[in-house]
Amino acid sequence: MNAYSERAGRVIALLLIAGSGVVTIAKGMSLTFLAIRLQRDFGLSPAGIGALIGAGPLLGAIVSPFAGTLSDRIGRKGVLTSALLMAGLALAGLGLAQSIAAFALAHIVSAVAAAVYEPVSRALMSDAAPAHLRLRVFSWRYLAINAGWAIGPMIGVWVGAAYSTLFVIAGIMHAAFGLVLFFTVPEASSRQVAETGPASGAAGGWRGLVAALRDRRLVFFVIGGTLLLAVHGQWSVTLSQYLNAGFEDGVTLFALLVSTNAVTVLIASTPARLVIERIGALRALSLGCLLFLLGEIGFAASSGVEMLIASMILFTIGEVLVVPSEYVLVDGISDAGNRGTYFGAHSLSSVGNFLGPLIGGLALGAIGGAGMFLLFALLSAASALLFAIGHSMPPPRPHAARTGSLDGDAIGGDVMRPRQFA
Repeated sequence: MNAYSERAGRVIALLLIAGSGVVTIAKGMSLTFLAIRLQRDFGLSPAGIGALIGAGPLLGAIVSPFAGTLSDRIGRKGVLTSALLMAGLALAGLGLAQSIAAFALAHIVSAVAAAVYEPVSRALMSDAAPAHLRLRVFSWRYLAINAGWAIGPMIGVWVGAAYSTLFVIAGIMHAAFGLVLFFTVPEASSRQVAETGPASGAAGGWRGLVAALRDRRLVFFVIGGTLLLAVHGQWSVTLSQYLNAGFEDGVTLFALLVSTNAVTVLIASTPARLVIERIGALRALSLGCLLFLLGEIGFAASSGVEMLIASMILFTIGEVLVVPSEYVLVDGISDAGNRGTYFGAHSLSSVGNFLGPLIGGLALGAIGGAGMFLLFALLSAASALLFAIGHSMPPPRPHAARTGSLDGDAIGGDVMRPRQFA
């Protein structure tokens, strides 16, 4: 049962899609240049930048699995509005901060707010969208987000990279979207809340997470996903430092590569979906990891703009193969009774957003850019191996006993449901 009427649901879904694009433009024109601001204005080392930027996602990884449970209990609109207002204040704080301590606090608050916003906004979209349009609106949301990443960095370069006013403007955009949501989105029907709230809370609590992690397949997927996010989740942090230090006009080149990434995602998303449908999720993920590896080797060997762009295209095609394939693999080991819990547990892999900048910063300072990129290439290969091992394991016995034939309802670990990403 939908929480909203079909007409209201369509409006809310379109509002969330548009808002996701606006919020991503705000992030692209400000947070994209976070490392450059820390390097220029505060004189931090690569390792210090990596540790500071990674601390926010680390806390976000802890908060994110429980954000959905909170929204089930007190309502999604209130949680989303609070997260967006909190993000708005934090982004303004990033622009106005005059000390490392103030900057670090604002960054952590911003990252935690984003960790709350993402799963709850997806849940609200699922609540609102009619069942026959749900996959389509999620696809549109994905496109809006990547369009935002294509537009935002270019605005940042045009106005002035790391210019503090950009962070304040980005904060205002977040807060404005939060207020629009608050005044336009009605509360879900009390009947729907009553039907879904307790079940969701039970599935999303601490005991549910612990129970899910008894499935060794999921544990391998979480570890593999952590390594994947270390490679691609925060690639802009280390790449921006490398380009800023090693290339003339590195900021403009970095913005060009960020936009190349976003445009390639827009172009390659549909072909990537067809590839996943044809060869299966595990093979597609392995292919994506291979492209990550080749892209990182290309970055290490690049001496000019053309090779950097070619390497970014390879890297990005790997991204559009890996992201949905990982989703499909996790879905394939879950069932209707524990899917939310499994995805909540899998979100622990977002700790990779902390490890990526930290490992990259340490490597950049210790062994240089080429060594850093080769290290990320090795992490890509290790991730593919971990997913293959997890995929080969049998399901835990209690899980199999409860659900009977798992493969009948799930994706079967390697086959996509029809229209899964239509």
